[in-house]
Amino acid sequence: MTSTAVSRRRASAPAGDARRRGVVLAIAIVAVLVSIVLSLSFGSRPVTWNEIVDGITSWFLGTTPTDIGALAVQSRIPRTALALLAGAALALSGALMQAITRNPLADPGILGVNTGAALAVVIGIAFLGTTGAFGYLGLALVGAFVTAFFVYFVGSVGPGGTTPIKLALAGAATTAALSSVVAAILLPRRDAMDEFRYWQVGNVGRAEWETMALVAPILVIGAAVAILCASSLNALALGDDVAVGLGVRVGRIRIVAAIAGVTLCAAVTAVAGPIGFVGLMVPHAVRLVSGSDQRWLLPLSALGGAVLLTLADTLGRVLGSPGEVEAGIITAFLGAPVLIAIARRTRMKAI
Repeated sequence: MTSTAVSRRRASAPAGDARRRGVVLAIAIVAVLVSIVLSLSFGSRPVTWNEIVDGITSWFLGTTPTDIGALAVQSRIPRTALALLAGAALALSGALMQAITRNPLADPGILGVNTGAALAVVIGIAFLGTTGAFGYLGLALVGAFVTAFFVYFVGSVGPGGTTPIKLALAGAATTAALSSVVAAILLPRRDAMDEFRYWQVGNVGRAEWETMALVAPILVIGAAVAILCASSLNALALGDDVAVGLGVRVGRIRIVAAIAGVTLCAAVTAVAGPIGFVGLMVPHAVRLVSGSDQRWLLPLSALGGAVLLTLADTLGRVLGSPGEVEAGIITAFLGAPVLIAIARRTRMKAI
C-alpha cells in the first residue's frame, strides 16, 4: 500500500466515525421524541392523537381540559418530564463513574450511591421530620457522598489497590446492608408504607413541577461539568502516566468528575427515589455504537438514559394497569441480565 493510500485511509476513518456518530445522535433524538409520545399516550387509559394534542395545548395555555383523555395526557406531562431528566442524569452519572474508575461495573446503583441517598432521606423523614424537596435534596446529597467515599475506601483496601472487582463487591455489600436498614425503618410503619415505598424502589409517578424546578439547575450544572471533563476523561482512559504527560491533572479531574456524578445521582434520588441499572446499561449500549470517545459518549448516554427510563415508566403503567409497576422495578428487571453478561466475561478489563 502506497503512502498516499495510507494517508487517505487515515483521513477517511475520522470522517466515517463522525458520520456514524451523527447518525446515532439523530436516532437518539428521534427516540427521545418517540418515548415522549408513548409516555403521553399509554397508561391506565389509552388516549388518541387528538387528545394528546388537546392535552399538550391546554397545558401550554394553562387551562384545564374538559375531555377526560386530554386531562389524562396533561397529568402525564410532569412524570414524563421527570423521567427524561432522571434517566439522562442517571446515565450520565454512570458514564462518569465508569470513566473515572475505568470499571465496567461502575453504576450509581451497584456502587450503592443511590441507596445511600435514599437511606438518608428515609432517616430524615422517619426520625427528623424532614419534609419538602429542599430537605430531601440536602439529605440525599449527604447520603450519596458519604456512601461513595465509604465504598471507594473499602474497595481500595488491601493488595492491588482499587480494582473493578473490589469496587463492585464493596458496592454490592454496601447496597445490601443499606437496603436492609431502609427495610428495617419502613416495615414497622405500615400506616405510612405507601409514602415510604417511594424511597425503597424508585418511581417517577409523584412528579411535581416545584421539585423539578429545585433540582433542575443542579442537574444542568452537573451535566455541564461532565461535558467539560470529556476531553480530560479521554486522556485518563489512556492511563494515569499518559494523561499526566498530556497535561491532565489526574487527581483533580477525578475529583471533579466524581462530584458531578454523585451529585447527579443524589439529585435524582431526592425526587424519584433509588432507580438502579440505568447508569450501567446505557453507557455500555452507547459505547457499542459510538465508541469510547467521551465527547460523544456522555451526551449520547444522557439521551439514551432519558429514553430508557421514560419507556420503563410507560411499560410499568401498561403492565400494572389500572395501577402501575414502579420504574425502578422495570429497570432492575432489564438491567440484571446486562450485569450478568458483563460479570461473566473471562477477564474484567478496564475501559
